[in-house]
Amino acid sequence: MKGQVVKVISDKFFVKVNDEIIPCKERGKLRNMKTLPLVGDFVMIDKEKMVIEEILERKNMLIRPNVANITLGFIVTSFKNPDFSTNLLDKLLVQLEINKIKPVICLTKRDLISDTEFLKYKEIIDYYKKIGYIVLYNTELSKIKKILANELTVFTGQTGAGKSTLLNKLFKDLNLKVGEVSLALGRGKHTTRHIEIIEKDNIRVLDTPGFSALSFLEYSKEDVRNAFKEFQEFPCIYKDCMHDKEIECNVKAAVSDGKILKSRYENYLSFIAEFKDMRW
Repeated sequence: MKGQVVKVISDKFFVKVNDEIIPCKERGKLRNMKTLPLVGDFVMIDKEKMVIEEILERKNMLIRPNVANITLGFIVTSFKNPDFSTNLLDKLLVQLEINKIKPVICLTKRDLISDTEFLKYKEIIDYYKKIGYIVLYNTELSKIKKILANELTVFTGQTGAGKSTLLNKLFKDLNLKVGEVSLALGRGKHTTRHIEIIEKDNIRVLDTPGFSALSFLEYSKEDVRNAFKEFQEFPCIYKDCMHDKEIECNVKAAVSDGKILKSRYENYLSFIAEFKDMRW
């Protein structure tokens, strides 16, 4: 019988089959193969024994958060407390692009910054819109609901940026715990302890533990390069150009000409620099 894993708590996997949720254990051979079902996985189960027998082929898989078969990535990032970070935003965008998940950027805590401060961010926001990303504010609930419809969406982003607050607004009876943000550290407390698909009408979303650090080492430098989609608009002489040390590089020229946002390029350089520390 086919179903989808909708929640994982410890070694218990909750599988939705039609309108029924069945708590299952994984079959011994899966444990021996060190293959754990993830939230979002389609699986075959033995309903009577309440055992997952097989994990079906995945369309994609994320490591942090550890989920599968996602169609939409909803990145929640705040202007302040915690402060807006293009580095983390770009890391999340790259991760979603590599996994062929459509990203949406949702900005929160606009009320915590002045209009003058907002003008500093406008150029950055407009750039992400220009290169094709959907950018919304957490107050635009009707637009958000339309975008989320008929997708399996992962909510991710800065810890303390307001993911749980937004989900509580979208799902009135959800009552997720909202954590305070540590003023000393500038980041929020982890309030989400497990991963679960939250479903209402035609909206299915994942509330995931927040995080503030990601690594690209499970990918390749070329994967990271290709995930910066605006780079494709400035093809270089050499197809294998990494846009860092090459002299004749059209991407570097585009950065100098202001056609590529400088912070995007600087973040790209910092990402591919991670690979220098790899050991084979």
